[in-house]
Amino acid sequence: MRLACLSSAALLLAVFVSAPLRAELGAEGLGPAPRTADGRFENPWGDPAHGSIGIRFPFFLRRIAGAFRERPGVPLQVTNDGAFLRENARHSTPTVTWIGHATLLVQMDHVTFLTDPIWSDTPSPVPFLGPRRFVPPGLALEDLPPIDFVVVSHNHYDHLDLPTLAALAERDPATRFFVPLENGSLLRDEGIANVEELDWGSSVEHEGVRVHCLPAKHWSKRSVNDDLRALWASWAVIGTERRFYHAGDTGAFEGFARIGAALGPFDLAAVPIGAYEPVGMMKESHLNPEEAAQAAVDLRAERAVAMHYGTFDLSDEPLEDPPRRFQAAAREGVLGEERAWVLRIGETRAF
Repeated sequence: MRLACLSSAALLLAVFVSAPLRAELGAEGLGPAPRTADGRFENPWGDPAHGSIGIRFPFFLRRIAGAFRERPGVPLQVTNDGAFLRENARHSTPTVTWIGHATLLVQMDHVTFLTDPIWSDTPSPVPFLGPRRFVPPGLALEDLPPIDFVVVSHNHYDHLDLPTLAALAERDPATRFFVPLENGSLLRDEGIANVEELDWGSSVEHEGVRVHCLPAKHWSKRSVNDDLRALWASWAVIGTERRFYHAGDTGAFEGFARIGAALGPFDLAAVPIGAYEPVGMMKESHLNPEEAAQAAVDLRAERAVAMHYGTFDLSDEPLEDPPRRFQAAAREGVLGEERAWVLRIGETRAF
């Protein structure tokens, strides 16, 4: 068991290491994604650094220890049996439901879709080891309405959860799965056939809405030697009635303003507000709450919904800090507290 723990910790540590690279985007600033001569993807804004080994190694020891301790401040949860959402799939009142972490169920323009769905107990290459889940998903898989499509932002285990994706594909083979470039093989190897890979700046139509693959400042790694081999992205879903944006996982970057100018204003933007400590490891690839509030302004979002916090033991900040700081930043800034939504897990809200 000790060897298994050490092996898992070593693999998890390797997943958080990558080489710094630089490149340039096209003139419009939204794609295509630049690549090196050996095929690795690059961030035009400088690839995120992940801190020294002196920061990273104690961090992963704390994550292992987190499997055996409680942490106060977990998000509140409400009961949701999915009945309204299944009925609403016929009528499409624009709604968002927070399932947990970066997983949102969105209904708009007569389509229903999921972002970065994860129903697993831990985001890890070793199912029984890894960061613990503090709060169960806000809706059972079997209670979901029919899912038209799924968008996945990148290949880290807390965003690309193969057991969940396979379950969704088995539940309805008609569900489409949109992933950034070079992520499709992961799904196809699991028997998921209805997969489409998109580059930054490209889009696809589905039942009257257009799904746009867009830049993010992040990185990819899923095993020991696949640094930056798969693309990472944010997503916009544009319909005739509503415009929705999902930031995925990202650090602060000028792309928010470019996306807002090109595709905004958005009726709702989902912005990640957690996983920002230790700062030396997280700053360049994750937003803190104040940066998330500013990102919503740059995106020209009418409303912003907080995500990517409080669900898994992924970072060091107190669990109650991200939503508190996000709403404070909104209240003191341009966004305004009433436009900065902090949902309970399982909560559905119209937008």
